[in-house]
Amino acid sequence: MSTPDLVDHPTAPTPDELRRAMGAFASGVTVVTGLESDEPIGFACQSFASVSLDPPLILFCADHRGRAWPRIRTAGRFTVNVLAEEQEDLCARFGSSRGVKFDGLDWDVSRWRTPSLRDVLLRVHAEVYDVHVAGDHDVALGRVLEVELLEDEPPMIFHRGGFGVQTTSTTTLEEPSLWGWGDHWG
Repeated sequence: MSTPDLVDHPTAPTPDELRRAMGAFASGVTVVTGLESDEPIGFACQSFASVSLDPPLILFCADHRGRAWPRIRTAGRFTVNVLAEEQEDLCARFGSSRGVKFDGLDWDVSRWRTPSLRDVLLRVHAEVYDVHVAGDHDVALGRVLEVELLEDEPPMIFHRGGFGVQTTSTTTLEEPSLWGWGDHWG
């Protein structure tokens, strides 16, 4: 067994290199929503996962410099709305730091006092359980209060800067996607 030569000071990838590399990992797309003083807030998020079944915990990552996440954190409760394949309009609406995300949008207030988006695949209602700073993002752990499995449709998948998974990629990401991490989700 041969050992590769070790470099004393390996070169870390640039943010753009890391974004391109991580784009090879397909992920689902969610919208995290909350209410602050009866005002709905939310952001698109592709870093969402189950953590524990007992106790029931989930996690998502959000840019702690963003506008929505600090307000949701203060509110203490949130809903993770898992998007269906055909909900690119919701993704675009909540994936941008520009504009008012809930203007003209039909949504409901859950019994947990969080915004519930309509026609999504799944809603996970949770309360902030713990938050860990990780570089320019927070890793937010939520204690699950309720799950609502709503639709049996294909999920929205984000992969290599676009939606869906192609078997061969002709996409080159010389410029970071406007929808992607560059918008400081959260």
